[in-house]
Amino acid sequence: MNGTHAMLTHFPVGFWALATLMILVGAFLSGRLAEISRAALLPVLVLSLLGGLAAIIIGLLVWPMEANLASPLTRNHILMAFWSLGIFSMITVLVWKAGDAAFEGNRRWALVILALTGGLMFSSAGTLGGHLAGASTAFSDVLGLMGWDVYTTFYSPLWAIAVMVIIGIALGALGLMNQRKTG
Repeated sequence: MNGTHAMLTHFPVGFWALATLMILVGAFLSGRLAEISRAALLPVLVLSLLGGLAAIIIGLLVWPMEANLASPLTRNHILMAFWSLGIFSMITVLVWKAGDAAFEGNRRWALVILALTGGLMFSSAGTLGGHLAGASTAFSDVLGLMGWDVYTTFYSPLWAIAVMVIIGIALGALGLMNQRKTG
């Protein structure tokens, strides 16, 4: 079953990476490539969510829950997987509800910030999974440089929390400004 989880994780990671690239192309470029990226984004996001759900379910079945919760590395892996799924679920709802309007004005910045944050989350989940499988990556060193010891559970350096709060306030302000413009 561990092999099945490792195999399944490639689908959401690949689709999430593609979706991130499509969001960046759709948000910052014009022309036919940007139009195609925006038009094809929703199916890619839906496939990524289905793959993510399958990978998470199989991953939780690989080991007994007591074993998963006893390992800080595994807890961090599970946490990052759920954060990735949550962020890309938000992006999917935004694109589904707003369509092409999701790429207009300040809304595109919400997509870009969510996509880049989601990219960091699924990259972290993947590198932690690599550690669990005995194949660590250089990305762990990058996380270490940012102040995160991947073997410590639920630790975020103070600067990362401050950045998250600033991003949250900025996105809230953008939402209010956009609401006033349309209202």
